[in-house]
Amino acid sequence: MKVVGFTFIRNAIKYDYPVTEAIRSILPLCSEVVVAVGNSDDNTLELIRQIDQNKIRIIQTVWDDSLRTGGSVLAEETNKAFAEVTTDADWAFYIQGDEVIHEKYLPSIQAAMERWKSDKRVDGLLFNYLHFFGSYDYVGDAYNWYRREIRIVRSSKNIYSYKDAQGFRKDDNKKLRVKLVDAWVYHYGWVRPPKIMQQKHYDTRKFYRDDEWIAQNLSKQEEFDYSTIHSLARFTGTHPKLMQERINRINWKFDRDPSYNRLKPKDRFRRIVEKLTGYRIFEYKNYKII
Repeated sequence: MKVVGFTFIRNAIKYDYPVTEAIRSILPLCSEVVVAVGNSDDNTLELIRQIDQNKIRIIQTVWDDSLRTGGSVLAEETNKAFAEVTTDADWAFYIQGDEVIHEKYLPSIQAAMERWKSDKRVDGLLFNYLHFFGSYDYVGDAYNWYRREIRIVRSSKNIYSYKDAQGFRKDDNKKLRVKLVDAWVYHYGWVRPPKIMQQKHYDTRKFYRDDEWIAQNLSKQEEFDYSTIHSLARFTGTHPKLMQERINRINWKFDRDPSYNRLKPKDRFRRIVEKLTGYRIFEYKNYKII
């Protein structure tokens, strides 16, 4: 079975992306990982070159900064990397620069790829998500976080990155048919030093909005206000070993009482229903589980 990884990155050092941990976390399952390195203001290219010269294939790209709607530039960069995945690959493993796979899930991911490799009804594999927020001790559990997303797809030219690169579609905007994998993606996009988090949050809004909207709606405060989160749960598990050095370097404090939340009445009702039935009502699904 041949598996090729792919991802994209820009300004990894400037915005403190755990991209080396992200790429290394899928390397054991991949024959190579294609990395689209965008034009950066820092030494991102050198950072990626230091990972594994035998298994990393870099393509250098230039982001179209005129794309200011819906985060479409992120999908465009994803597609540049995906286009470089060889067609003889059985699977293409996508990872974003702030996502890490725990080593404990590698066997189950391997088994799922083997199991569904020959079943052409299956377009991709679906992963559960943990969204860390504020620190490595808390995860977001409000309903604005996506619960699952596709991270392994067929190496098919009919498949493409969708909207702002959250997931994938095929042909003429059809949802992919997927199998759920017994594995979780650890998403660390909202765990950064408050000053870096504020700058990253402000700058990435340019992928979605024009300058006038940003000037009217976003604060230029020095540090990101982590207290605005709607609902958090304390994380009691273990982090990937690859993340341990980064976790040890944390230099800011964040604490939160998980019993306090700002859930809207609609979401409080959804939570009650989910606890009683196990079913999440009104959930957006960018896929079809088969």
